[in-house]
Amino acid sequence: MSGALSGSEERGSRSISVSDKTGIADFARALEKQGVDIISTGGTAELLRKKKIPVREISSFTGFPEVLEGRVKTLHPRVHGGLLYKRGNPKHEKEARDQGFEPIDLVVVNLYPFEQTIAKPDVTLAEAIENIDIGGPSMIRSAAKNYESVTVVVDPTDYALVLETMRDNEGETTLKLRERLAIKAFIKTSAYDRAIGTFLNQEQATDASFSLMMPLVTHLRYGENPHQKAALYGDFEKHFEKLHGKELSFNNTLDISAATSLISDFDEATVAILKHTNPCGVGSDPDLREAWEKAFATDKQAPFGGIIVCNREIDESLAKAISEIFSEVIIAPEFSG
Repeated sequence: MSGALSGSEERGSRSISVSDKTGIADFARALEKQGVDIISTGGTAELLRKKKIPVREISSFTGFPEVLEGRVKTLHPRVHGGLLYKRGNPKHEKEARDQGFEPIDLVVVNLYPFEQTIAKPDVTLAEAIENIDIGGPSMIRSAAKNYESVTVVVDPTDYALVLETMRDNEGETTLKLRERLAIKAFIKTSAYDRAIGTFLNQEQATDASFSLMMPLVTHLRYGENPHQKAALYGDFEKHFEKLHGKELSFNNTLDISAATSLISDFDEATVAILKHTNPCGVGSDPDLREAWEKAFATDKQAPFGGIIVCNREIDESLAKAISEIFSEVIIAPEFSG
């Protein structure tokens, strides 16, 4: 990547500031081998120096010290000017020269762990507020806005792709990749702000609206009907582990949700059978095999091809009884035997 400065073509600087240090040293080393100038902040700069990777502190780049316990460090015209000025635009390039803006052509940023912080059971409002990142989202948005010239990386899983693209393009990234990464960056900052707003809305008990943004888990086999498309979003995989069988369909997912919602109402050992989200039979008994028999006896026709859910471990004996009929999905906290 190149940016115009003082009338000559120079390779722009790379700004790296991450809270998630996964893979960052290897990524920075690969950039450094290409002869690029790396600018960084605080803990990231310290890590890179320990790894013998040359790095400029952000305060050296801006000529202004970090202040207010680090709250103000990248919020500076030299940072955002270097990101936002349009390469190839005579007016922008003249102003960049006049103001001494160095081009920053790649930004690597991930944000303060706000969501991890508020997930702690004893988190205070003050702790949550201190984990609201300001400089990071600002740099991300500036870089993403100028994606025609600037690459923005917000996800460590993209490091390899960026390096591969640079190797294949004489140290440059492609416009297509920059655009894709910019879209990802705007989605990231949007989700970050949404998490902050939702938390403060709950904390202050306001009447403000809230919104949801959930990550894509997977594309499902088909929708409610075979000719329709469907996808699953959220944290489904944190709650369920698929042990065997084909990929889930849209209807399977709805049934699983309904089944787990139903079984959560029971403390005693219980088996439930559902079909198209509707209960066909529910049985409770200290003997889980008896609970199954009670549930099945409710309607001996409907369970075929249904969903079976149990709130206790399914052992070999119960598994054999269940296997006498065809079931789409069987759900339990544990399986043994």
